[in-house]
Amino acid sequence: MIYNDLEVWFVTGAQLLYGGDAVVAVDAHSNEMVKGLNESGNLPIKVVYKGTANSSSEISEIMRAANGDTKCVGMITWMHTFSPAKMWIHGLMDFKKPLLHLHTQYNDKIPWSEIDMDFMNLNQSAHGDREFGHITSRLRKPRKVVVGYWKDAATQSKIAGWMRVCAGWADSQDLLVVRFGDNMNNVAVTDGDKVEAEIRLGYHVDNAPIAQLVPYVDAVTEAEIDALVAEYEKLYDFAADSKKGAEKHQFVRDAAAQEIGLRRFLQDKGAKAFTTSFNELEGMKQLMGFASQRLMAEGYGFGAEGDWKSAALVRTMWVMGQGLKGGQSFLEDYTLNFDGENSTILQAHMLEINPDITGVKPRVEVHFLGIGDSKTCARLVFQAHEGQGVAATIVDMGNRFRMIVNEVEVVKPQALPKLPVACALWKPMPNFEVGAGAWILAGGTHHSSFSFAVTTEMLEDYAEIADIELLIIDKETNIRQFRQDLRNNEVYYMLNKALR
Repeated sequence: MIYNDLEVWFVTGAQLLYGGDAVVAVDAHSNEMVKGLNESGNLPIKVVYKGTANSSSEISEIMRAANGDTKCVGMITWMHTFSPAKMWIHGLMDFKKPLLHLHTQYNDKIPWSEIDMDFMNLNQSAHGDREFGHITSRLRKPRKVVVGYWKDAATQSKIAGWMRVCAGWADSQDLLVVRFGDNMNNVAVTDGDKVEAEIRLGYHVDNAPIAQLVPYVDAVTEAEIDALVAEYEKLYDFAADSKKGAEKHQFVRDAAAQEIGLRRFLQDKGAKAFTTSFNELEGMKQLMGFASQRLMAEGYGFGAEGDWKSAALVRTMWVMGQGLKGGQSFLEDYTLNFDGENSTILQAHMLEINPDITGVKPRVEVHFLGIGDSKTCARLVFQAHEGQGVAATIVDMGNRFRMIVNEVEVVKPQALPKLPVACALWKPMPNFEVGAGAWILAGGTHHSSFSFAVTTEMLEDYAEIADIELLIIDKETNIRQFRQDLRNNEVYYMLNKALR
């Protein structure tokens, strides 16, 4: 689990106005709450209590320490008593990591028959959290606000989702994407400003000529290929002509060599994501489709045809959803099925779909691809399982990055006996006409990062942390309002840029 060495810090706001005994009680309550959160089993990342902050200097010291601690991926703040907001100014201005403001209280119920002024003075979250909320708003500080009793599973679920986003954000801050080839065929939507992407999102994009990869693949031994093919035989079904000893089995062995070589290359570079191009294959025996499918399942981000933004987002969403059921993958809109209220979009690609999104045993097949320089290629063929998911993309709008999220329902397609690729069939929410229309109006890509595990709220949290535009297409979307939102956003970002 990528979360094992990560921490989220918990800081309680108070002050010395109510005396030392109150501070002692605040500290005891906070310790108990953090212990309870960790023992709940509902949070993926350990919460570490960093004490009660009673002054500007204490707050600034904690914030600076959090910025410099690589294990700390975010901070939860809670105001047990009234905590004057001015003492948070300098610390918040310096703080660079994700922030969650938890509006809760140590006790759930008011002790009606016993409540007195001492209780009122000590338990002032209703007061203190509004003061803290004002200063974070005044400072225009991106943050998530969670409201609810700290022991409730619903409250802990919201914290857990935000924690996953923090892990994804931390992972993306040193996310190296290796591109084997440039963006293809003058495509615009998959390209963008790589300098601004590194400033805003943390992505670092490097070109790697395919010639640098070829020696890695050529150096793979026959024994290594034998061992990996044996693993394939345990995990997958094989078409008759692709089995050991059959006419097309050599293509499977060539794919295994590519997988081993590509993995070693990415490890040597320290890369977490990569892109390929079917016009950049000099020295390679086939397009690295099979290897891309397998490496995506390990957590590497992937984007076809040089799409580095999708590659990075696939990686980030994998980090967010790690350990959750359903799977996630790179996908592409391919062809439409008009059927009234049941109209759908067939999602596929030439080869590169993550087998984690299927509920059946994938099948190894070898076929002629017939596009670019790729020729005959091995691949895993399957259909995605049914269920609710999200499709997301990030596009460069010139003056900002825009994340577009569409909630979708994956449904079972009819048999596809002559289409030897992995695929998914989905209905975009709220329906085909509105969902597809809104995506196009927003300038969305034909590629997407899809997940059964990641939620819309998690992507909303990601956009908040990254401070990028977000457009959500869900069951409540209507085109008239969506078009107006696009116009309003355009004005907002133009004015925001001018003010900066």
